[in-house]
Amino acid sequence: MAVFTPVSEELAASLLNELNLGQLTELKGIEGGIENTNYFATTDQGAYVLTLFERLNHEQLPFYLFLMKHLADKGIPVPNPAANPDGDILHAVAGKPAAVVNRLNGKSQLSPEAVHCSQVGTMLARMHLAGQDYNRSQPNLRSLPWWNETAPVVMPYLDEAQAALLQSELAYQNHIAQSAAYQGLPKGPVHADLFRDNVMFEGETLTGFFDFYFAGVDTWLFDLAVCLNDWCIDLPTGQHDSERAIALLEAYQAVRPLRSAERQLLPAMLRAGALRFWISRLWDFHLPRDAAMLVPHDPTHFERVLRMRQTCQLKLWA
Repeated sequence: MAVFTPVSEELAASLLNELNLGQLTELKGIEGGIENTNYFATTDQGAYVLTLFERLNHEQLPFYLFLMKHLADKGIPVPNPAANPDGDILHAVAGKPAAVVNRLNGKSQLSPEAVHCSQVGTMLARMHLAGQDYNRSQPNLRSLPWWNETAPVVMPYLDEAQAALLQSELAYQNHIAQSAAYQGLPKGPVHADLFRDNVMFEGETLTGFFDFYFAGVDTWLFDLAVCLNDWCIDLPTGQHDSERAIALLEAYQAVRPLRSAERQLLPAMLRAGALRFWISRLWDFHLPRDAAMLVPHDPTHFERVLRMRQTCQLKLWA
């Protein structure tokens, strides 16, 4: 959610008018995030988010946009892409593929308590089940093959201890991925990036999930692990928060009980989730792209989380 491609009010107003969303009254670039160009667009009919896609292409994007529409139709509170009179939900602005979605109510809960984690667990399980019959398929583009490809690119920026950690954990995750237990895990569309800043709350009530542009077909367990690695972690230290983790897991399992193999492999997937975001943050930090308002995330946070996940006994069950 940085601004890589400037958009004039005239261009934004033209698209909003084509989508019958009213007359533009305010256009404001959104700070934060590192993948796409995002603007808040307010009209006399409502509040929207205009996204220009900087990395994803016209062939990849229908998976994400129609997934959001599918989930919205199933009652999951997610942004619903706006269509033009021809029914198209993928548009073009300033030479880039673009979409406009409704802006969710509420704000992100950046200091979550157990009650917030419980609601995230419930909605995540509902989302997984709602996506079972989605008729498009695309792999998680930031999964193991991408880790294997990107690790050698970031390795020169690491010290000896960091390089050893990256190499050993990557070897471990490749070993896990080849196991029969892992290959039998249930799969479906996943969000794959459901951090605190991608969920909205009004008070203690969850009002929506958003930013689905890392979504793909992967194990539901990996999606759950990504959530636990953000919602149930002490950010300054990377320490596991048992109370929040148990709240999230119990709420999730009340909707979709985990299989025995999932319970056994959850610690490995927590390590996988930490590795994925350590690699991607190293890549973004050391090989940044130019963008207005872009502030890369600190990669050392997920290095700490990964070390904690490797060495600490985690209390995951009540």
